[in-house]
Amino acid sequence: MSWPFALGGATGLLAAVMLAGAPVFIAFLTLNLAGLSLLIGPRGFGLFANSLYQTATSSSLAAIALFVLMGEILFRSGAIEILFDSIDRLIGRVRGRLYVVTIALSTLFGALSGSAVAVAAMLGRSLLPSMAARGYDRRLAAATILSGASLAPIIPPSLLAIIVGSMADVSIAGLLIAGVAPGIVLAALTLGYVALRVARGAPAGRVEEGRPPAAGSAALAEAAADRPQAPRLTVARALLNLAPFSLTVFAVMGLILLGVATPSESAATGVVGACLTAAVFRRFSLAMLREALASTVTIAAAILLIICSAKLFSQLLSFSGATRGLVELAGASALGPDLTVLVMMLIPLILCMFIDQIAFMLLAIPIYEPIVESLGVDPILFWTLFLINLTVGSLTPPFGYTLFALKGAAGGALNSADVFRAAWPVVGLFLTGMALFWFAPGLVLWLPGLL
Repeated sequence: MSWPFALGGATGLLAAVMLAGAPVFIAFLTLNLAGLSLLIGPRGFGLFANSLYQTATSSSLAAIALFVLMGEILFRSGAIEILFDSIDRLIGRVRGRLYVVTIALSTLFGALSGSAVAVAAMLGRSLLPSMAARGYDRRLAAATILSGASLAPIIPPSLLAIIVGSMADVSIAGLLIAGVAPGIVLAALTLGYVALRVARGAPAGRVEEGRPPAAGSAALAEAAADRPQAPRLTVARALLNLAPFSLTVFAVMGLILLGVATPSESAATGVVGACLTAAVFRRFSLAMLREALASTVTIAAAILLIICSAKLFSQLLSFSGATRGLVELAGASALGPDLTVLVMMLIPLILCMFIDQIAFMLLAIPIYEPIVESLGVDPILFWTLFLINLTVGSLTPPFGYTLFALKGAAGGALNSADVFRAAWPVVGLFLTGMALFWFAPGLVLWLPGLL
């Protein structure tokens, strides 16, 4: 069987199973079983079992479950509400302040959940209706949510970065740290865009005084729009409230940068930090911990099944000769590294408008990895750009998953046309950032170089 036929048949079967509505891991499992039967026969099922065992017992994948648990503890304990309130108080009374609050919160929530869709849905449900009711521009508010939410797969601790590192044989610690500077730059670009729009007359809301803060994320979002600038004592209290969260962030990223802990070990210290944070604010309970553990087991098990199936898919590609054929094809082309990378980036930009990020990522990594190695491109730089590109695809109209999550959560506050128009400036900002990172790779590689 020729490798182009094998590769085309594999991707076609995978797309057909996923379009039929099957979960991602079922699609990959079906593809693997069909590939084993055709390429190897019954003897291949030994390879199947061995590959699943080796992937499932990889210690580096423990970081996924631990990072999920860290986020679950912070969300379920209600500590996130305190974080919301503290950031809002520190920003104070500025023109268009709730835009700034939205960017800051979506960035922080993205770091805790790792899911752009989850952050867009949460803020679309809690914050966007309140902003619209207080005179903020709906499209600009939606753009800030989409931009901040799309940082979730980029900024650490990113579950997608761990998956890419484990599958592409790239330093997981390096990939996690590499997302820090791009995340800050993209957030700064969004802030600059918002400041420009407000300066040019975009509605920036109104402030009403005398309203006490309320409990719950939706109520906090509502109170945030009305709260006047906090006095010094309140600002000092807000800074004090942020201290436990800062220690949790240091327990994750700081220990990796200092070379004290591996990503899995730092994820474990992050869980301890999340528990201590919940305890400091008197939000820790055994019932909450049980709920967080149960949710973590479900999420982590699903991710692990997907990774195991995708790892075997990469082995089948190698066995069929597709991996070697792709490398030879890339080497024989006269495009050069820059144009080859551009083509490789255009593919996820288009396809992630239609399919799930993780599904495309697990399909593309085994194909892209040997090509990246043959081009001599720095793997940390390439895979960081790849992660950013996945998020751009998921917020590009008309089929981006993040757009549907925001529209569904916002209800009547937004229509589809508003969401699409809000997304295009964000797409432009992220593509500008990607071009900047490619031509100034030090922005991405400086922090990993310190490891």
